Amino acid sequence: MNTKIFVGRAIWLLLIIAALTTSSCKTNQSGKPNIIVMLVDDAGYADFGFMGCEDLQTPNIDNLASRGVVFTDAHVSASVCGPSRAGLITGRYQQRFGFECNPGDGAVLDSNEQTIAAALKKAGYTTAAFGKWHLGAKPGYRPTERGFDYYWGFLAGGRSYFPNPTQDVEGNTRAITENTTHVTFDGYLTDRLGEKAVDFIDRNKDNPFFIYWAPNAVHTPMEAAEEDLKKFEGHPRQQLAAMTWALDRAVGNIVDKLEQEKLLDNTLIFFLSDNGGAHNNQSSCLPLKGWKGNEFEGGLRVAFFATWASKLKGGREFDGLSSSMDIFATSADAAGILEQCEGLDGVSLLPYLTGETEGEPHSELFWRKDQKAAARINDYKLIRVEQLPSVMYNLSEDIGETNNLVDKNPEKLNELETKLSEWEKELMDPLWTEGHTWDTITWMIHQDLMNNREVRVKDPAELKEYLSNKN
Repeated sequence: MNTKIFVGRAIWLLLIIAALTTSSCKTNQSGKPNIIVMLVDDAGYADFGFMGCEDLQTPNIDNLASRGVVFTDAHVSASVCGPSRAGLITGRYQQRFGFECNPGDGAVLDSNEQTIAAALKKAGYTTAAFGKWHLGAKPGYRPTERGFDYYWGFLAGGRSYFPNPTQDVEGNTRAITENTTHVTFDGYLTDRLGEKAVDFIDRNKDNPFFIYWAPNAVHTPMEAAEEDLKKFEGHPRQQLAAMTWALDRAVGNIVDKLEQEKLLDNTLIFFLSDNGGAHNNQSSCLPLKGWKGNEFEGGLRVAFFATWASKLKGGREFDGLSSSMDIFATSADAAGILEQCEGLDGVSLLPYLTGETEGEPHSELFWRKDQKAAARINDYKLIRVEQLPSVMYNLSEDIGETNNLVDKNPEKLNELETKLSEWEKELMDPLWTEGHTWDTITWMIHQDLMNNREVRVKDPAELKEYLSNKN
């Protein structure tokens, strides 16, 4: 072969390799991956295309999921948002530090607990949180005081998706704050949260960053932008479809920015819901039983995937028992600081996903919220409620939790009860509860679901009507 032709082809090949390399992945100066946690609010287990949904449109989320690993047996640490977030952000069972029930504005995340943001900040990451906080509105407990360099969102558990004259006043925990300063916004909040994350990436693209992106979508109130509602006119779940479409749009904008900056391949992204779908936001948890607020799978098992193109082979499922608490440990492992993070209940998922470790991340998981508790040991699950007979299911055979095995397998029942009691010895009493009304509602819901019958009441208004009719 002519030497000039050979050299020319070699140079051409090198240029192609260089172009492919630079177009797909750009590393920061540290070489560490960027990390993003996308935690959506009250999304139904079955309400994304990658989970089999056919009537809600989530093309950007589905595309991202197709590049990663979908977890088929993933759970959050609580069936309601505040405790679930506390478990995720500390990597620990939140019952260890009393954050067991949904908090009011006065409740806070124990200052002795290290957050994932604080750990990554020590490792050289620039950290940011966007959206719903719900872990403490008092000075000393706000995001910028718990490891985040930047915050744009609201401190309470919910708010309007549009500017609201009642909520958007300085001092209101539902108002938007930038760091600690009251600010206003225009338009639709889900879109703004996506744009703020994009702006942060633009400002911090040359160094490793950690983003905790926690929009209030698709939590109530059921409010959607007019143009999104028009798109789904006549849809049986019009409001949810429109709100989910906006959520997907915001996710797409963030991913597009990562691609534009050639950061996507070196970014570890987690996507999940904080708990199961709520009974009042048109969501679907099928084929699971129950919903947000109870210990059945519909309240605890969530849609969950992770992507990291430069490290993890995508386009597959992982069936191992996993938890939202694993996000802390997995992120710390990716950042090279896992050995410095002590006391975590979560484990790094990376060795399981790369094939370095066989088996499942967990053989046991536990839950407790005031009067209600649950234990998962391999395929078996126990639900225990005060003043009610316990129920036990084999989830590998009965994902809908309808066939109670308590009488058929007393040895397994004893094993689960013993394990649950042993775990509870490590916990403290809850620092607050959700009050008599909600305790009554959730107790009645469990009683009905445990007996495979129609649920009588789901909220305070229905409880009031039920008691009135009963009297």
